[in-house]
Amino acid sequence: MKFVIQRVTRAEVTVAQETVGAIEKGFLVLIGVNNTDTEAIADKMLHKLLNLRIFEDENGKTNLSLKEVNGGLLLVSQFTLYADCRKGNRPSFVKAGSPEHAKLLYEYLMKSCRKEGFPVESGIFGAHMKIDLQNDGPFTIVLDSEEIM
Repeated sequence: MKFVIQRVTRAEVTVAQETVGAIEKGFLVLIGVNNTDTEAIADKMLHKLLNLRIFEDENGKTNLSLKEVNGGLLLVSQFTLYADCRKGNRPSFVKAGSPEHAKLLYEYLMKSCRKEGFPVESGIFGAHMKIDLQNDGPFTIVLDSEEIM
């Protein structure tokens, strides 16, 4: 599983010119799932995500978590995080999870974040989406389950 986390002051996802999810201060998280990912892996990734201390405190140090700043989450499924560009110029996506498996884990992630008390907005799984955001910093972090497990 891969997360691309962007600390944002605002983010919005639209489908067919209609806003389907929007947040103010918080994290825009692009989520890639592969077929070997499980709910246990998702739980570990979420624990890391929800406890990242990357918001500035009163001294300007990145020391506050999402919860401490009352931040929101905009979660967007993105299978292209598993693009393999080693051969040729056309990426292969064979490492991306099947749509059925990825959708189940994506929905599990959203449900788990809500259960933890976070406001969660989302894109539409499998739809062609446009994302508009204001990256704060810019501050972007990539979490890969293979590196944090």
